Amino acid sequence: MNASYWIEKLQLIRHAEGGHYKETHRSSITVNKNNLPKDFHGDRDFSTAIYFLLEEKEFSAFHRIASDEMWHFYAGESLVIYEIETNGKLIEHKLGSNPENGESFQIVIKAGNWFGSRVANGKGYALVGCTVSPGFDFADFELAEREKLIKEFPNHEELIMQLTR
Repeated sequence: MNASYWIEKLQLIRHAEGGHYKETHRSSITVNKNNLPKDFHGDRDFSTAIYFLLEEKEFSAFHRIASDEMWHFYAGESLVIYEIETNGKLIEHKLGSNPENGESFQIVIKAGNWFGSRVANGKGYALVGCTVSPGFDFADFELAEREKLIKEFPNHEELIMQLTR
């Protein structure tokens, strides 16, 4: 099985941040905007889930959302997810199936932190899933602007250059 197989079988489509995805779940229960933090721009479903696939030459560009996002590993090569906390600390998460290599089946990105990802060894693909709670909505999605992110975190300029468009 290769990336094309999964893209076809799972009916994945292009994602704004890079890669391919398909929404697989959207909770039928919602939370009223008045009961959510100010970063949310409307009512939200309790949770959402997607499949997400990156190929070897692709990357998920730095972006942030208003919710915590849990990532799950499914198939292929391991994925490195770069998270920049609001204080500027960089965390490199390894999402994969080899704990001997420091990989985990699940990781969580904190709400409001910038994050981007790419296939760890630069070959093959990574098929993963993402669960967001409160649920994902593009109204809460912000794709990083390269120059602004470099100005905010100049010590991560090289990585920001690689993972922005």
